[in-house]
Amino acid sequence: MLSPWDQQRKAAQRSALNALKRARRSAEKAGVSLSEWEGEFLDSVSERVKTLGRAFADPEKGAPGQALSAMQGRKLKEIAAKAKGEEPKRWGRSKTSGSNRPQDYGNTTGED
Repeated sequence: MLSPWDQQRKAAQRSALNALKRARRSAEKAGVSLSEWEGEFLDSVSERVKTLGRAFADPEKGAPGQALSAMQGRKLKEIAAKAKGEEPKRWGRSKTSGSNRPQDYGNTTGED
């Protein structure tokens, strides 16, 4: 019988493999051509998850028991969105958010 830790790890592995397959199938079904890099990414990550149980070696890059690192999960979401025909989501800070946004204080020269 598997320990709860092993069960969670196996479930994460199955979930990652299914998500990778779903992304590729939806792209093929929608007629969206993936770039060479995206195809290689899906293939190599799938292979590593199948053989090693996870697709990253550095434990600081992902949570324990997870099959994909945070960045691999993000790229997988971008590929899945592309396959659905959605606009890719930008993951960084937006140029107009927060205090980095230029403020319009009107005439600051003191002349009216």
